[in-house]
Amino acid sequence: MARETLVDTRTDIDSARSVWSDAAPAYEPVPPLREDAVADVAIIGGGFTGVSTAYHLIRRFPSLRVMILEARHLANGASGRNGGMMLNWINGVSYRDPELTRRVHEATREGIDGIVGLIQEHGLPVRYRRDGCMEVLTDARRAELAHARVEQLAGWGIPLQYLDSAALAQRLGVRGAAGAVLDATEGQLNGVDLLRSLRPLLLARGVALHEDTPVLRIREGRTIELTTPGGVVRAAAIVLATNGYTPRLGYFKTGVFPLHSHVIATEPLDAEARAALGWGQVAGFSDDHDRIAYASMTPAGEIVFGGGSNAAYAYLYGNRTSYPGSPGSAGPAFEAIRRRMIGYFPAAERLRIAHRWTGTLGITMSRLCSMGVRGEHRNVYYALGYSGHGVTLANLAGRVLCDLYAGDHARWRELPFYMAPLGGVPPEPLRWLGYHAYTKLTGRSPRQAA
Repeated sequence: MARETLVDTRTDIDSARSVWSDAAPAYEPVPPLREDAVADVAIIGGGFTGVSTAYHLIRRFPSLRVMILEARHLANGASGRNGGMMLNWINGVSYRDPELTRRVHEATREGIDGIVGLIQEHGLPVRYRRDGCMEVLTDARRAELAHARVEQLAGWGIPLQYLDSAALAQRLGVRGAAGAVLDATEGQLNGVDLLRSLRPLLLARGVALHEDTPVLRIREGRTIELTTPGGVVRAAAIVLATNGYTPRLGYFKTGVFPLHSHVIATEPLDAEARAALGWGQVAGFSDDHDRIAYASMTPAGEIVFGGGSNAAYAYLYGNRTSYPGSPGSAGPAFEAIRRRMIGYFPAAERLRIAHRWTGTLGITMSRLCSMGVRGEHRNVYYALGYSGHGVTLANLAGRVLCDLYAGDHARWRELPFYMAPLGGVPPEPLRWLGYHAYTKLTGRSPRQAA
């Protein structure tokens, strides 16, 4: 029996441009779909997940008819509006088992290796750096525990380094830090550069790409019909590559919800200004609080900063996926983020904030993402719920979904995200009321216990 979904097409205009978009060359979207079409695989979404899946599918199956349908333009969503950090690990996992811990770190490190390898193989003009990221510990007790944990992980073969407060000060002058954990395999990526520089490569290999083409209706069956404003696409399989936007397609309504993350970036800093700030040779850091503060430094010298308090995030009633009027309507949020940045770097008080933007994250209650296939005919592929680690995981998802499509996915079966069930998100109005009551009363983000 065919399943039919009417897509929620309500949209708000989010005019904020991220530092990644502002740094990118002029961009002309490809034309929207204007006629009926047929595909072997139709991918909904032109972010990291969708573009990575298209790349790996067409590379493995050169004759496959692959199509990407993007509602706005490539990198319009979180892939072009994030904090830029390429991080290891998967949120929502308890790392008590040595073998599982090794497998997760190896898989996510392979994801970062894949991003860098792709850039280097094709000579893509992508700005990135890979000189490590840190978790900064702001409490002496947590620093002691982190030190012991690093020693345990080293015994399991995972190459992390603990820095005491003196060693940390030589790399990153964060006020109030008691220590840090450094993962030298992590880094920072300009996602807009990556996705838009991949476009000509995909088009040359026969991928059909249509921007400004929202999917309005999904009718499941052995052949899936996707209705767009310009025509109907009939595909043997589809990929839901829409992360926090996925509930608007009628899927995972209790599994994932869109959370708006506000981010700022400074004007570019020269070497002297970076030294005065205390920023040494490291791509970025996050702290050890529930409402994590995070920062990274672009190759041009802009500090990207986000998180740090409830004010840095927002949930809008009814799963709205664009934050209306940002940056003007989110002024208090951006000021709260700036004050947190100054708390860590007092010299930042003098810096001009050059960019303010909002991105839509896909959050699960467990913080665990899920990648798999569903539907009566097993032809609806998906990857979503990255919960803040999407730069690495969404790019890795392209490999996972390609292997699932090929029936060659044994290597992923033991990883936590493989076909992970998602749930626990209540319906409205309980969702909106619960989120705001919980965050206000506790100062924390609502989640299920691990």
